[in-house]
This record gives sequence, C-alpha cells and structure tokens, in this order.
Amino acid sequence: MFKRIADNRDQGSLAVEFRRKRFAFFLSLLSRLDRPIHILDVGGTESYWRTMGLDGGDQVFITLLNLTENDVTLPNLTSTSGDARKIDANDASFDVVFSNSVIEHVGDSEEQRQMAREVQRVGKRYFVQTPNKYFPLEPHFLFPFFQFLPLKIRVWLLQNFKLGWFEKTPDEVTAREIVESIRLLDKREFFSMFPTGAIYEEKILGITKSLVAYGGWDEQ
Repeated sequence: MFKRIADNRDQGSLAVEFRRKRFAFFLSLLSRLDRPIHILDVGGTESYWRTMGLDGGDQVFITLLNLTENDVTLPNLTSTSGDARKIDANDASFDVVFSNSVIEHVGDSEEQRQMAREVQRVGKRYFVQTPNKYFPLEPHFLFPFFQFLPLKIRVWLLQNFKLGWFEKTPDEVTAREIVESIRLLDKREFFSMFPTGAIYEEKILGITKSLVAYGGWDEQ
C-alpha cells in the first residue's frame, strides 16, 4: 500500500501528484526569467524532465550532475559527473540550480551544508526539495517513524525485512551503511542551510510531507 502511494514511477501515485504540483510552482518561478535559461539539476534524471514535460522546447537547457555521467537523448539536456558537495563550476554560472530529494543523501550535517553552499554559489537562483523529517512515514524505507528509531533497531529491521525500496540486507555492515546513508532534515535545520531564501511546504492532511527551499527569485 505504501509503495502505491510513494512510487514516483507510478503516474497515478500520490508522490507523482505532489511532484507535478511542485513542478508547477517551479515553472511559475521560471516564467519570470528571460530565455535562454540554463539549469543545473543536482542528482537529476532525464526521465524526470521528460515526465514533467520540459523536454526540449522554450530555450530551457538543463545540465544533469550525478556521481557518474549518464546517456541522455533530449536535445536540451547534457549530463556530467561530479560531487554535489564540491561542484566544478564558477560562481553564478547557472541561472537556476534545481535539486529534488538529494541533499538527504550526501552525508552528515556538514556535508549537507557543503552542498547547500555550493548550490547557492554556482546558481543565481535555487530550488531544492527534501522530505520532511517529521512526516510520519519515512519515504525511503516506507516504515512509520523509522527515522526516529535507534540506529541498532533500524539496522536490525533492514537485516530481517524488505523495507520500502531496499531489499532485506542480512549483512550488518552493509545494512548499517544503507541506514546511515540517509539523513532527513526538519524545517528549522533545512532553512538554516538556505537562510536568504524561503520555504515552501507540501502538506498531506495538514502535515508537512516535504520542504522546498527557494531563493534568488524576485518577489518570493
């Protein structure tokens, strides 16, 4: 049931509906800018932009930055390899830096802050999304309140059960590495990483599901 709600590959899922609403908000910001527009998508995929309909028109050019370079087919996309914590680009070299559900994966608090600083350094504007730590359903393991359990219990659960997007992982060291590779952020900490911006909250039944930090846009 939880996968049906959270699966971004399922065009009828709640997760995709939220992505579309978020993207509509992003497009409303993008519409203020003169063309051409150059976007750096940190951790992005071609399938995301294709699904959202920004697939080659309107003079919007997108560079995908991932740990490894990927093949792309859309005419407005290029792909490069690099580290979100140390982006190989000059200051303000992109009109917009965009990132969707990546900052929670880059490491500890200081490494997350490094990514945030780099996003704000290389982009004239930014639009960065992350799941809210205090949403009851942890979005990667799809286990209620998983993020608040002691580390040993989280590791034990993954060793013994298939959780969300992760297969059962009997090896303790590997299970621990997986669990520790995700560090969710709450609104206070996330905003502290983007202090000159604003926070947009996505809610379900009044509970914030995810957070978007956006800055550098006129009339936020």
